[in-house]
Amino acid sequence: MLKIGVLGAGHLGKIHLRLLQQSSLFDLVGFYDPNAENAQKVAQEFGYHSFDSISELIHAVDVVDIVTPTLSHFDCAKEAIQAGKHVFLEKPISNTVAEAEELIALAKKHGVKGQVGHVERFNPAFTAVRDFIKNPMFIETHRLAEFNPRGTDVPVVLDLMIHDIDAILSVVQSEVKNIHASGVAVISDSPDIANARIEFENGCVANITSSRISMKNMRKSRFFQKDAYISVDYLEKVSEIVRMQDAPEQPGDFDMILQNAEGVKKQIYFDHPKVEKNNAILDELETFAKAITDNSTPIVTLQDGTKALQVAYQIIESMQQISG
Repeated sequence: MLKIGVLGAGHLGKIHLRLLQQSSLFDLVGFYDPNAENAQKVAQEFGYHSFDSISELIHAVDVVDIVTPTLSHFDCAKEAIQAGKHVFLEKPISNTVAEAEELIALAKKHGVKGQVGHVERFNPAFTAVRDFIKNPMFIETHRLAEFNPRGTDVPVVLDLMIHDIDAILSVVQSEVKNIHASGVAVISDSPDIANARIEFENGCVANITSSRISMKNMRKSRFFQKDAYISVDYLEKVSEIVRMQDAPEQPGDFDMILQNAEGVKKQIYFDHPKVEKNNAILDELETFAKAITDNSTPIVTLQDGTKALQVAYQIIESMQQISG
């Protein structure tokens, strides 16, 4: 079993601690939190060992799980990597692209693996259809959340939209060509609602909307490709594939047939893939454990996290140009 320690025992950090204690692939050694009062409370309530310093924790483990505020990701990861430890970093990977690129270089130099916590890649609704998404040419996503003061210290692009940016980059095998975006700061000092149009070199277009001031929660994506439409509801854990194939010469009474202006007939098929129940956070952590033990590539690499962050900042820059 891999010895693991958690940096940060806030809301998400406590979730990681609980799941790691349940995991059969990790041996949870303990955690470190700079807030002494919170650290003592978590240690007493749940029985986890609380380390006195980051360095002490790092030297006691094989893997460091970094669930701290984004501003501290780089310093925590740098110290862990330089000590020869594998790192799991919550999203976004770091505060700047330059920091992320340095972490990639350090991980390569010290021969350790890293994974970024883009948890929607492990959402069962997404994994159920991932292999059916092939060369999408139009993508539309809506990620809407009710207002929560936690997370408003960063733009909604880094808070919410980055989930969809990563998922989109994982299925579009093409470089970004152009980005046009707009956003509005309604309650916070940074944008609370944003829309971005990403154009790729291969002609694919992604239209992404994120909001943290909505009346209801929504996390949906739709992927359009030749002869197929795929929808993913990350919140309700439901997926649907609508396929079109050449219509049979003798269609059945209940077959749904469409005919275009040229007279070509297509039959529509509806498929609802089985969505397996899972805990996406536990899955992302345990697949990282397997990548370490098998010496394979993590599902969400440091490079993936860096690309998502790079696009996120391009979107923020586009918004600033419009507002400026």
